[in-house]
Amino acid sequence: MNTKVVIAMSGGVDSSVAAHLLVEQGYEVVGLFMRLGLEKLDAMTKTKVCCSLEDANDARTVAEQLGIQFHVLNFKEAFDHIIDHFCTEYLNGRTPNPCIMCNQELKFGKLLNFAKMLNADFVATGHYAKVEKHNDRFLLKKGDDLNKEQSYVLFSLNQEQLSKTLFPLGTLTKESVRRIAKDLNLKTKDKPESQDICFVLDNNYHSLLYERYGNHIIPGPIKDRQGNILGEHQGAPFFTIGQRKGLGVAFGSPRYVVDINPRENAVIIGTDKDLEETGLIASSLNWISVQQLELPMEVQAKIRYHHMPAHATVSPFGTDKVRVHFNEPQKAITPGQAVVFYDNDTVVGGGWIDRKD
Repeated sequence: MNTKVVIAMSGGVDSSVAAHLLVEQGYEVVGLFMRLGLEKLDAMTKTKVCCSLEDANDARTVAEQLGIQFHVLNFKEAFDHIIDHFCTEYLNGRTPNPCIMCNQELKFGKLLNFAKMLNADFVATGHYAKVEKHNDRFLLKKGDDLNKEQSYVLFSLNQEQLSKTLFPLGTLTKESVRRIAKDLNLKTKDKPESQDICFVLDNNYHSLLYERYGNHIIPGPIKDRQGNILGEHQGAPFFTIGQRKGLGVAFGSPRYVVDINPRENAVIIGTDKDLEETGLIASSLNWISVQQLELPMEVQAKIRYHHMPAHATVSPFGTDKVRVHFNEPQKAITPGQAVVFYDNDTVVGGGWIDRKD
């Protein structure tokens, strides 16, 4: 009997080629499309919406082209929880990363449960990352295409999940994936990239917040770091650390959001220099290459998806927290974002930023 793999098929080119590679490697492949309840959103706009009805049809067509089983499961309720968490994080003055939550709860949570129901041996996705076993631990490593690699958004995977996960695209470049799709004439070969947050149109989450929590969003003061009131905002959840545009106040030189105080409903602005910080406190940690952090460790720390990892020292700090001290100041350390620790191309672990330190 062949080794069985359940692969998450989003209807995009990456998961399509990943499914093909698994078939080529001799696995018994089962495709799974996660229905997330975005069909209504897709019908309202021509903007590309991930996991839409069109995507489901594309995924099914690719599965038929590859000759593999295909299932559609409804994960709308679980996905709605992720959307709600996204909104409440903004209400609490934080900037969330829902892609990491989706990976944790759906792609390697619900997907793994579905795989167990089918007695499958592994789950797979089209992420650009790698899993390797070293001694008694499964390691998460950067994908070879550094322009696409996605280990940052996978930091929350635990040892059981990693032991059951395959990343067929880990050693490939995006260019080679496109070439494979065209050689196979897959339906998804020319499909454009989906947007960063699939349930937010045009990267504007304001209407979503209004729809769900409009009664919690009220005007408040815009202040400088000395507490002087400079103007009024229409809702603190509409701002994020490092934001420059849309502040509603004018100065001779650029100003940025440097802090958000949800208790006072205040947005604090300052200069580019005011964005620089040398440390942070993080919690809700997940360790991958080590069992636990017991002593300070030198790492390269990444504080958002497009951030260049910076040299830092991570140290235990109380219960399930760490203190991170950077060798050089970093700009726009943002509560609610993930901080992920690397030892070159290996993910040591990571957590969620609580505050600047």
